[in-house]
Amino acid sequence: MDNMEKMDISIVIPAYNEEKRIGTTLKKVYNYFKNSGLNFEIIVVDDGSKDSTVNIVKNFSIDHPEVKLRCHLKNKGKGAAVKTGVLASEGDIVLFTDADLSTPIEEFGKLKSAIDGGYDIAIGSRGVVGAEVKVKQNIIRQLIGMIGSYIIRTIVVNKFADTQCGFKMFKKDCGRRLFEEQEINGFAFDVEVLYKAIKKGYKVKEIPIEWLNSSESKVSVIKDPLKFFKDLIRIRMGL
Repeated sequence: MDNMEKMDISIVIPAYNEEKRIGTTLKKVYNYFKNSGLNFEIIVVDDGSKDSTVNIVKNFSIDHPEVKLRCHLKNKGKGAAVKTGVLASEGDIVLFTDADLSTPIEEFGKLKSAIDGGYDIAIGSRGVVGAEVKVKQNIIRQLIGMIGSYIIRTIVVNKFADTQCGFKMFKKDCGRRLFEEQEINGFAFDVEVLYKAIKKGYKVKEIPIEWLNSSESKVSVIKDPLKFFKDLIRIRMGL
C-alpha cells in the first residue's frame, strides 16, 4: 500500500499458543478484507506463546504484507495484547477479534454500520435481542458467565448486556485514547475500556452477533474468575 494511501481498517488479533488455528484464522480474515474493497492491516499480537504461533504468522506474512506481527517476550494477558495491537494500528477504525473467530469475521459489517451511523464504539453482544449463539459453552462456563455479568452490571457498569464478547470496534481517536489509559492486562480489560468510554461520553452501540463457542478456550474456570473479580474492584475504585 502506498504510504500516502489512507488505511481504512486495522484488525487486531491477540494470540497465545494458537498454532492449531491461527493459520486458518489469518486466511479467513485476510480473504474477507481482501474482497472488501477496504485498505486494511491485520496485526497479530503474540502474547509470549511457547508453541509455533510466531513462526506461522511470520510465514503467512511473507506473501501477505498486510499482516504484521507484534510480540510480547512473556505472557502478559489478553488485555495487554489488545492494547499493544490497538496502539500500533494505523486504521481509521480498529477492530479486535479473538483468534478462534468465535464471532465470524463476516459480522464485521454490523459493527461498521454502527460506526458509519455516528457511534464511536460498536461492541458485539451475545446478550441482546437478535444475537444468535449457535454453539454454547458448557454449563459451568455458562454459569460463571452469568455470575460475572451480574457482578459487572451491579458494581461497575450496567449499560451493557455483554461486555466480554471478543469482537469490538473503535474509531481511531477514541480507541487510542482509551487504550493508552488502559491498565488492566487480564480479561477484565473490556470492562475497564467500556467503563472509561461511558465516563468520557463516547457513544457506544451494542450489536447482536452470531457466536460459536470454542472448545479450546484459554480461560481457566478457577484462576481467571478470581482475578477477574479483583480487577473489577480495581476498576470500580478508580484503579
